[in-house]
Amino acid sequence: MEIVILLIALSIVVLVMAGAFVVRRSRRGRSDEEVLNLDTPPPANGTGGLRPLPVDDFEMNEPSSGVALAPEPELIPDIETVAEIEDALAQVTIEDELAEIAAPRFRDRLGKARGLLSGYVVSMLSRSKIDPETWVELEEALIRADVGATLTASLIEELRDQVTALGLTESADLIERLKADIKARLFVDDRSLHLADVGPSVWLFVGVNGVGKTTTIGKLASREHADGRSVLLAAGDTFRAAAVEQLGMWAARAGVDVVRGGEGSDPSAVIFDAIQRAAARGVDLVMADTAGRLHTKVNLMEELKKVRRVAEKPPGNVTEVLLVLDATTGQNGLTQAREFAEAVEVTGVVLTKLDGSAKGGIVLAIQSELGIPVKLVGLGEAAADLVAFDPDEFVEALFS
Repeated sequence: MEIVILLIALSIVVLVMAGAFVVRRSRRGRSDEEVLNLDTPPPANGTGGLRPLPVDDFEMNEPSSGVALAPEPELIPDIETVAEIEDALAQVTIEDELAEIAAPRFRDRLGKARGLLSGYVVSMLSRSKIDPETWVELEEALIRADVGATLTASLIEELRDQVTALGLTESADLIERLKADIKARLFVDDRSLHLADVGPSVWLFVGVNGVGKTTTIGKLASREHADGRSVLLAAGDTFRAAAVEQLGMWAARAGVDVVRGGEGSDPSAVIFDAIQRAAARGVDLVMADTAGRLHTKVNLMEELKKVRRVAEKPPGNVTEVLLVLDATTGQNGLTQAREFAEAVEVTGVVLTKLDGSAKGGIVLAIQSELGIPVKLVGLGEAAADLVAFDPDEFVEALFS
């Protein structure tokens, strides 16, 4: 009797397993049919106007089992959808961004540089009197801020003389005298970007690769165009195809024209052609990109001198030679500035990425040691984040 019961139980288990297998195969077959039946129209609201590619466009993948399976269908937008997107993007210009976004404050964007000095400042202020340890901390703070050893020694010597002459004893007074001294060293009569009275003005942008020259040109072109000036860009960095394409994209966003040359062509010829076209069309300003020169390569610097000479030929009027520097490079940026200044008579510096891990002291080092004013600084990625340099706001942002 027990054997009969056992056989019946086994039969029931087998029947249940067989039924489950049949149901699974049935569902799997319907799923495969749904994937491969591409003639079935997509749901009305399921793909948002997207349609699958035809079966003929698929490449068959051969898995290790030898069974050929079609990949999942790729969805591509309808032509009308693409046109709508392109039209929308074309209407969004940098001028719109500049109009909608207020210029950033130094205080809001120099948090990293301020954080480097804050520990020293707090430590100095924690002592009511100026003592030998105060001078040690002050010297270390300035050097770590990338002011440079020579300039740091000069600053401290001058501060010592003032403390003695004025009879200062409080650490807070010492910090205020330091801020006033830095502001005085950063003072210049004019930080404006100059334009010629007659003929097209030419602004040359120089610097090594990777510092943000092309991006700076695009942002500045947008600003000048928004101010009512006609602008023409010259893609003089002919050795990097990516630089030419990038400048073309910025020109499109800014709503200005660009003159390009063939890959590897003479940069001077491209810039000269741009100046001639600007003169013929009555364009106010030519902004010329140049190849990322290594300041240690004599032949490349000589070629940059040639670019300057060609750009100055009538009807061109070179009114600005702007050296673009990455603020995070520190004292290496000072070396670059010195070499470029000797080659092409730099009129001003654009410091990019000042909101990043820059230590801030490079601003003081460049202007104090080379006499080149910092005219523009980059405080972020947006077009409105390229702002005129304000020394008073800059110093206050570093120490408070």
